[in-house]
Amino acid sequence: MTTELTVASGRGAEPRPPRREDNDDNAPAKLSWRYRLTRFDVKFSPYLYIAPFFVVFGIVGLFPLLYTAYISLFDWELGADEQPFVGMENYTTLLADSQFWNAMVNTLSIFVLSSGPQVVVAVLLAALLNTALRGRTAWRMGVLLPYVASLVALTIIFANLFGPQYGMINSLLEFVGLERIDWQAERWWSHVAIATMVNWRWTGYNALIVLAAMQAIPRDIYEAAWVDGASKVRQFFSITLPLLRPTMIFVVVTSTIGGLQIFTEPKLFAPAGSNNGGASNQYQTVVLYMYQSGFQNFDLGYASAIAWVLFLVIIGIAGVNFLITRRLASSGGS
Repeated sequence: MTTELTVASGRGAEPRPPRREDNDDNAPAKLSWRYRLTRFDVKFSPYLYIAPFFVVFGIVGLFPLLYTAYISLFDWELGADEQPFVGMENYTTLLADSQFWNAMVNTLSIFVLSSGPQVVVAVLLAALLNTALRGRTAWRMGVLLPYVASLVALTIIFANLFGPQYGMINSLLEFVGLERIDWQAERWWSHVAIATMVNWRWTGYNALIVLAAMQAIPRDIYEAAWVDGASKVRQFFSITLPLLRPTMIFVVVTSTIGGLQIFTEPKLFAPAGSNNGGASNQYQTVVLYMYQSGFQNFDLGYASAIAWVLFLVIIGIAGVNFLITRRLASSGGS
Protein backbone atom coordinates (compact mmCIF):
# COMPACT_ATOMS: atom_id res chain seq x y z
CA MET A 1 0.00 0.00 0.00
CA THR A 2 1.34 3.34 -1.02
CA THR A 3 -0.08 6.51 0.43
CA GLU A 4 0.94 10.11 0.44
CA LEU A 5 0.08 12.90 2.89
CA THR A 6 0.78 16.34 1.54
CA VAL A 7 1.13 19.12 4.14
CA ALA A 8 0.93 22.75 3.16
CA SER A 9 4.01 24.78 3.99
CA GLY A 10 3.84 27.61 6.54
CA ARG A 11 2.92 27.87 10.21
CA GLY A 12 -0.60 26.94 11.23
CA ALA A 13 -1.46 25.34 7.83
CA GLU A 14 -3.99 22.54 7.90
CA PRO A 15 -3.12 19.09 6.46
CA ARG A 16 -4.46 18.29 3.04
CA PRO A 17 -6.62 15.20 2.58
CA PRO A 18 -4.76 12.08 1.40
CA ARG A 19 -5.03 10.74 -2.15
CA ARG A 20 -6.05 7.21 -2.89
CA GLU A 21 -3.46 5.47 -5.04
CA ASP A 22 -4.21 1.79 -4.38
CA ASN A 23 -7.05 -0.69 -4.19
CA ASP A 24 -6.94 -1.17 -0.40
CA ASP A 25 -10.44 -0.31 0.82
CA ASN A 26 -9.33 0.17 4.44
CA ALA A 27 -6.52 2.65 3.73
CA PRO A 28 -8.72 5.65 2.80
CA ALA A 29 -10.83 5.17 5.93
CA LYS A 30 -7.76 5.07 8.17
CA LEU A 31 -6.22 8.11 6.54
CA SER A 32 -9.50 9.99 6.62
CA TRP A 33 -9.82 9.35 10.37
CA ARG A 34 -6.27 10.59 10.97
CA TYR A 35 -6.92 13.63 8.81
CA ARG A 36 -10.06 14.57 10.76
CA LEU A 37 -8.23 14.07 14.06
CA THR A 38 -5.40 16.32 12.88
CA ARG A 39 -7.83 19.03 11.79
CA PHE A 40 -9.60 18.81 15.15
CA ASP A 41 -6.28 19.15 16.97
CA VAL A 42 -5.22 22.19 14.95
CA LYS A 43 -8.53 24.00 15.37
CA PHE A 44 -9.53 23.25 18.95
CA SER A 45 -6.33 22.55 20.90
CA PRO A 46 -5.54 26.27 21.50
CA TYR A 47 -8.98 26.74 23.05
CA LEU A 48 -8.44 23.75 25.32
CA TYR A 49 -5.09 25.16 26.48
CA ILE A 50 -6.59 28.49 27.54
CA ALA A 51 -9.85 27.03 28.86
CA PRO A 52 -8.59 26.51 32.47
CA PHE A 53 -8.03 30.24 32.92
CA PHE A 54 -11.53 31.14 31.76
CA VAL A 55 -13.07 28.37 33.88
CA VAL A 56 -11.31 29.66 37.00
CA PHE A 57 -12.13 33.26 36.09
CA GLY A 58 -15.78 32.39 35.62
CA ILE A 59 -15.95 30.67 39.02
CA VAL A 60 -14.02 33.16 41.17
CA GLY A 61 -14.43 36.32 39.11
CA LEU A 62 -17.43 36.57 36.82
CA PHE A 63 -19.90 34.60 38.91
CA PRO A 64 -19.34 36.64 42.13
CA LEU A 65 -19.67 39.84 40.10
CA LEU A 66 -22.99 38.83 38.58
CA TYR A 67 -24.25 37.33 41.83
CA THR A 68 -23.46 40.60 43.63
CA ALA A 69 -25.60 42.44 41.08
CA TYR A 70 -28.40 39.94 41.77
CA ILE A 71 -28.17 40.40 45.57
CA SER A 72 -28.24 44.19 45.20
CA LEU A 73 -31.85 43.90 43.98
CA PHE A 74 -33.02 42.34 47.27
CA ASP A 75 -33.39 43.41 50.86
CA TRP A 76 -30.83 40.76 51.75
CA GLU A 77 -30.02 40.83 55.46
CA LEU A 78 -27.68 38.22 56.84
CA GLY A 79 -29.59 35.71 58.99
CA ALA A 80 -33.06 36.80 57.85
CA ASP A 81 -35.62 34.15 56.91
CA GLU A 82 -36.72 35.98 53.75
CA GLN A 83 -35.01 38.25 51.25
CA PRO A 84 -37.76 40.30 49.56
CA PHE A 85 -37.18 41.71 46.11
CA VAL A 86 -36.87 45.52 46.19
CA GLY A 87 -35.62 46.25 42.69
CA MET A 88 -33.61 49.48 42.47
CA GLU A 89 -34.52 50.64 45.97
CA ASN A 90 -31.03 49.96 47.32
CA TYR A 91 -29.55 52.16 44.59
CA THR A 92 -32.00 55.03 45.12
CA THR A 93 -31.36 54.89 48.87
CA LEU A 94 -27.63 54.84 48.23
CA LEU A 95 -27.72 57.91 45.99
CA ALA A 96 -29.50 59.81 48.76
CA ASP A 97 -27.14 58.56 51.48
CA SER A 98 -24.94 61.41 52.74
CA GLN A 99 -22.49 58.99 54.36
CA PHE A 100 -21.92 57.28 51.01
CA TRP A 101 -21.14 60.59 49.29
CA ASN A 102 -18.84 61.53 52.15
CA ALA A 103 -17.01 58.22 51.66
CA MET A 104 -16.87 58.82 47.90
CA VAL A 105 -15.32 62.28 48.36
CA ASN A 106 -12.78 60.83 50.81
CA THR A 107 -11.91 58.07 48.35
CA LEU A 108 -11.42 60.48 45.45
CA SER A 109 -9.35 62.82 47.63
CA ILE A 110 -7.01 60.05 48.76
CA PHE A 111 -6.88 58.72 45.19
CA VAL A 112 -5.78 62.09 43.76
CA LEU A 113 -3.20 62.60 46.51
CA SER A 114 -1.73 59.15 45.95
CA SER A 115 -2.05 58.08 42.32
CA GLY A 116 -1.03 61.38 40.71
CA PRO A 117 2.27 61.93 42.56
CA GLN A 118 2.87 58.18 42.57
CA VAL A 119 2.95 57.89 38.77
CA VAL A 120 5.04 61.04 38.32
CA VAL A 121 7.63 60.00 40.90
CA ALA A 122 7.68 56.46 39.48
CA VAL A 123 8.59 57.76 36.00
CA LEU A 124 11.31 60.07 37.37
CA LEU A 125 12.68 57.31 39.58
CA ALA A 126 12.73 54.90 36.64
CA ALA A 127 14.63 57.47 34.55
CA LEU A 128 17.17 57.82 37.36
CA LEU A 129 17.59 54.06 37.72
CA ASN A 130 18.08 53.82 33.95
CA THR A 131 21.29 55.87 34.14
CA ALA A 132 24.81 54.57 34.77
CA LEU A 133 24.58 54.32 38.56
CA ARG A 134 27.00 52.36 40.70
CA GLY A 135 25.32 49.33 42.20
CA ARG A 136 22.26 49.64 39.98
CA THR A 137 20.97 46.21 40.94
CA ALA A 138 21.01 47.10 44.64
CA TRP A 139 19.15 50.38 44.00
CA ARG A 140 16.54 48.59 41.89
CA MET A 141 16.01 45.99 44.57
CA GLY A 142 15.83 48.71 47.21
CA VAL A 143 12.90 50.52 45.62
CA LEU A 144 10.94 47.24 45.67
CA LEU A 145 11.40 46.58 49.40
CA PRO A 146 8.31 48.58 50.51
CA TYR A 147 6.16 46.43 48.21
CA VAL A 148 7.64 43.19 49.58
CA ALA A 149 7.01 44.16 53.22
CA SER A 150 3.70 43.29 54.87
CA LEU A 151 1.00 45.85 54.20
CA VAL A 152 -0.44 45.46 57.70
CA ALA A 153 2.99 46.02 59.29
CA LEU A 154 3.65 49.10 57.14
CA THR A 155 0.25 50.57 57.98
CA ILE A 156 0.79 50.10 61.71
CA ILE A 157 4.25 51.69 61.46
CA PHE A 158 2.93 54.69 59.57
CA ALA A 159 0.01 55.04 61.99
CA ASN A 160 2.56 55.39 64.77
CA LEU A 161 4.72 57.77 62.74
CA PHE A 162 1.69 60.03 62.26
CA GLY A 163 0.58 59.68 65.86
CA PRO A 164 -0.80 62.94 67.30
CA GLN A 165 1.12 62.79 70.59
CA TYR A 166 4.32 60.79 70.17
CA GLY A 167 4.60 60.43 66.41
CA MET A 168 7.95 61.07 64.77
CA ILE A 169 6.42 63.31 62.08
CA ASN A 170 5.03 65.71 64.69
CA SER A 171 8.37 65.68 66.51
CA LEU A 172 10.11 66.72 63.30
CA LEU A 173 7.54 69.47 62.75
CA GLU A 174 8.20 70.81 66.25
CA PHE A 175 11.94 70.60 65.66
CA VAL A 176 11.69 72.96 62.66
CA GLY A 177 9.35 75.32 64.54
CA LEU A 178 5.97 74.19 63.21
CA GLU A 179 2.90 73.20 65.17
CA ARG A 180 1.78 69.65 65.73
CA ILE A 181 -0.89 68.19 63.44
CA ASP A 182 -3.63 65.85 64.57
CA TRP A 183 -3.29 63.56 61.57
CA GLN A 184 -6.19 61.31 62.56
CA ALA A 185 -8.73 63.95 63.57
CA GLU A 186 -8.36 66.48 60.74
CA ARG A 187 -9.87 65.41 57.45
CA TRP A 188 -7.35 66.89 55.00
CA TRP A 189 -4.27 65.78 56.94
CA SER A 190 -5.63 62.27 57.43
CA HIS A 191 -5.95 61.99 53.65
CA VAL A 192 -2.36 63.16 53.25
CA ALA A 193 -1.13 60.60 55.76
CA ILE A 194 -3.01 57.71 54.13
CA ALA A 195 -1.87 58.79 50.65
CA THR A 196 1.71 58.80 51.94
CA MET A 197 1.33 55.15 52.95
CA VAL A 198 0.02 54.26 49.51
CA ASN A 199 2.82 56.13 47.73
CA TRP A 200 5.47 54.51 49.92
CA ARG A 201 4.26 51.04 49.04
CA TRP A 202 3.51 51.33 45.31
CA THR A 203 5.89 53.93 43.85
CA GLY A 204 8.88 51.58 43.64
CA TYR A 205 6.77 48.80 42.15
CA ASN A 206 5.50 51.07 39.37
CA ALA A 207 9.00 52.47 38.86
CA LEU A 208 10.36 49.02 38.04
CA ILE A 209 7.58 48.44 35.52
CA VAL A 210 8.37 51.75 33.81
CA LEU A 211 12.10 50.97 34.00
CA ALA A 212 11.59 47.68 32.16
CA ALA A 213 9.77 49.55 29.40
CA MET A 214 12.51 52.17 29.21
CA GLN A 215 15.19 49.52 28.76
CA ALA A 216 13.22 48.04 25.86
CA ILE A 217 13.55 51.29 23.87
CA PRO A 218 16.27 50.86 21.19
CA ARG A 219 19.47 52.78 21.99
CA ASP A 220 19.98 53.86 18.38
CA ILE A 221 16.97 56.18 18.65
CA TYR A 222 18.67 58.13 21.44
CA GLU A 223 21.97 58.12 19.52
CA ALA A 224 20.27 59.59 16.46
CA ALA A 225 18.59 62.25 18.60
CA TRP A 226 21.92 63.07 20.27
CA VAL A 227 23.57 63.51 16.86
CA ASP A 228 20.74 65.87 15.89
CA GLY A 229 21.50 67.98 18.96
CA ALA A 230 18.61 66.94 21.23
CA SER A 231 19.32 67.38 24.93
CA LYS A 232 18.54 64.78 27.59
CA VAL A 233 15.38 66.63 28.57
CA ARG A 234 14.27 66.87 24.96
CA GLN A 235 14.92 63.15 24.45
CA PHE A 236 12.88 62.34 27.54
CA PHE A 237 9.80 64.25 26.41
CA SER A 238 10.08 63.55 22.67
CA ILE A 239 11.27 59.93 22.71
CA THR A 240 10.90 58.27 26.10
CA LEU A 241 7.39 59.37 27.06
CA PRO A 242 5.76 58.67 23.66
CA LEU A 243 7.33 55.20 23.52
CA LEU A 244 6.21 54.51 27.09
CA ARG A 245 2.56 55.00 26.19
CA PRO A 246 1.40 51.36 26.57
CA THR A 247 3.23 51.00 29.89
CA MET A 248 1.99 54.34 31.19
CA ILE A 249 -1.58 53.37 30.34
CA PHE A 250 -1.15 50.11 32.24
CA VAL A 251 0.36 51.86 35.29
CA VAL A 252 -2.32 54.58 35.36
CA VAL A 253 -5.22 52.15 34.98
CA THR A 254 -3.93 49.76 37.66
CA SER A 255 -3.21 52.68 39.99
CA THR A 256 -6.75 53.92 39.43
CA ILE A 257 -8.26 50.54 40.26
CA GLY A 258 -6.13 50.10 43.36
CA GLY A 259 -6.52 53.70 44.54
CA LEU A 260 -10.32 53.62 44.41
CA GLN A 261 -10.45 50.27 46.23
CA ILE A 262 -8.29 51.37 49.14
CA PHE A 263 -9.23 49.56 52.35
CA THR A 264 -6.40 48.38 54.59
CA GLU A 265 -4.66 51.72 55.06
CA PRO A 266 -7.68 53.72 56.32
CA LYS A 267 -8.95 50.78 58.40
CA LEU A 268 -5.68 50.32 60.31
CA PHE A 269 -4.96 54.06 60.46
CA ALA A 270 -7.60 54.38 63.19
CA PRO A 271 -6.29 53.53 66.68
CA ALA A 272 -8.86 50.75 67.19
CA GLY A 273 -9.06 49.70 63.53
CA SER A 274 -12.74 50.68 63.22
CA ASN A 275 -14.78 50.76 60.02
CA ASN A 276 -16.01 54.32 60.61
CA GLY A 277 -12.88 55.97 59.23
CA GLY A 278 -12.52 58.32 62.19
CA ALA A 279 -14.92 59.80 64.71
CA SER A 280 -16.73 61.84 62.05
CA ASN A 281 -16.04 59.54 59.06
CA GLN A 282 -13.34 61.98 57.96
CA TYR A 283 -11.32 59.31 56.12
CA GLN A 284 -13.87 56.55 55.59
CA THR A 285 -13.57 55.22 52.05
CA VAL A 286 -16.24 53.57 49.91
CA VAL A 287 -14.82 50.09 50.49
CA LEU A 288 -14.76 50.72 54.24
CA TYR A 289 -18.41 51.81 54.09
CA MET A 290 -19.28 48.73 52.03
CA TYR A 291 -17.52 46.51 54.58
CA GLN A 292 -19.37 48.26 57.41
CA SER A 293 -22.73 47.82 55.69
CA GLY A 294 -22.19 44.18 54.84
CA PHE A 295 -20.30 42.72 57.79
CA GLN A 296 -21.18 45.08 60.62
CA ASN A 297 -24.76 46.01 59.78
CA PHE A 298 -25.34 42.68 57.95
CA ASP A 299 -27.17 44.41 55.08
CA LEU A 300 -25.74 42.46 52.16
CA GLY A 301 -28.15 43.91 49.60
CA TYR A 302 -27.12 47.48 50.37
CA ALA A 303 -23.42 46.50 50.47
CA SER A 304 -23.79 44.86 47.05
CA ALA A 305 -25.31 48.06 45.66
CA ILE A 306 -22.31 50.00 47.00
CA ALA A 307 -19.97 47.52 45.34
CA TRP A 308 -21.64 47.90 41.96
CA VAL A 309 -21.72 51.70 42.11
CA LEU A 310 -18.02 51.68 42.97
CA PHE A 311 -17.40 49.28 40.08
CA LEU A 312 -19.06 51.67 37.63
CA VAL A 313 -17.12 54.63 39.06
CA ILE A 314 -13.83 52.75 38.66
CA ILE A 315 -14.67 51.85 35.06
CA GLY A 316 -15.52 55.48 34.28
CA ILE A 317 -12.43 57.03 35.91
CA ALA A 318 -10.13 54.35 34.49
CA GLY A 319 -11.50 55.06 31.01
CA VAL A 320 -10.93 58.80 31.38
CA ASN A 321 -7.39 58.21 32.66
CA PHE A 322 -6.75 55.86 29.74
CA LEU A 323 -7.75 58.53 27.21
CA ILE A 324 -5.79 61.29 28.95
CA THR A 325 -2.65 59.17 29.29
CA ARG A 326 -2.78 58.06 25.67
CA ARG A 327 -3.18 61.65 24.53
CA LEU A 328 -0.32 62.97 26.69
CA ALA A 329 2.03 60.16 25.75
CA SER A 330 1.25 60.57 22.06
CA SER A 331 2.04 64.29 22.19
CA GLY A 332 5.23 63.81 24.18
CA GLY A 333 3.74 65.32 27.34
CA SER A 334 3.10 68.72 25.78
